[in-house]
Amino acid sequence: MSALAAVGSVPQQHLASPAAIAVRELVHRYDNRTALNGVTFDVRPAELFGLLGPNGSGKTTMFRILSTLMVPVGGRAFILGHDAARDPSQLRREIGIVFQSQSIDVKLTATENLRHQGHLYGLRGKDLSARIESVLERVGLADRAKEKAENFSGGMQRRLELAKGLLHGPRVLLLDEPTTGLDPGARRDVWQYLRLLRDQDQVTVLVTTHLMEEAERCDRLAILNEGKLVALGTPTELKREIGGDVIVLDVKEPESLSSRIQTKFDMDVRVVGGQIRLERDHGHRFVSDLFEAFPGEIDAVSIAKPSLEDVFIRRTGHRFWSEQEQHGLTTETRRQEKH
Repeated sequence: MSALAAVGSVPQQHLASPAAIAVRELVHRYDNRTALNGVTFDVRPAELFGLLGPNGSGKTTMFRILSTLMVPVGGRAFILGHDAARDPSQLRREIGIVFQSQSIDVKLTATENLRHQGHLYGLRGKDLSARIESVLERVGLADRAKEKAENFSGGMQRRLELAKGLLHGPRVLLLDEPTTGLDPGARRDVWQYLRLLRDQDQVTVLVTTHLMEEAERCDRLAILNEGKLVALGTPTELKREIGGDVIVLDVKEPESLSSRIQTKFDMDVRVVGGQIRLERDHGHRFVSDLFEAFPGEIDAVSIAKPSLEDVFIRRTGHRFWSEQEQHGLTTETRRQEKH
């Protein structure tokens, strides 16, 4: 069966949707590996929507399908009513795309970069000049319009990327890891502009990210893991399902102690990454009961309000990052903050 034949297999009653983006039972495979496994979700008009997932979760494949660079093996994806697989040419005229890798020419000025982009969309003359002026004002680069991009900071270059994606006035903007390599201040600037687009211009924004703090800024999230949708909702809704404080225990024999805690207190206890994790209202009070019940067996304890990683652990049974990946991410974050 061809890819497009498979795409046509979704029942028609599931296709009608007022959503700006409608993903229905999307499936994609690379050789023997399934990158997407029946993913379904909607993105509402003028919503800031996040695709959150660790490496290998399928979010990059999803982004490529939505941006018309890849045809899925099964299922369908619609943006503004256009089928991403069957009507890619028309869809490309109506969406803006900002890829993770840089696409600006640093030897050109901001205006020259945008003029070249405008020509690709058939824009010319006074109309193009007016759009360039407007979009540079929107991203805060109007006073640097005639300056070469090589003189811009990383955050400014990223804003110029956003300007390219917005030049033709799209109603939907797709961004793949838009703040990769930026320092914390530049990351905040990018998210500020995304909120302005949502609130003032009513643009629907879909962002892929692997950063929990960025996911917290989205109106709603789809959390992916190993090609499957494991959670969908607002950050607040998803964290509310935890129902209490998250307690993490460092102990010498986690499997043994977790079993005894579960028996004594009749509660769900998990061992994740060699640590005991449990959820309890008024965690600071319950910790005293734990120390009293198992004296000398607990080396360290932490108590925190639920996070999106806690949601991920509850839904998948494992941490968002492996220890090796977490170390690499922490090192990269520290490097960026130094600069």
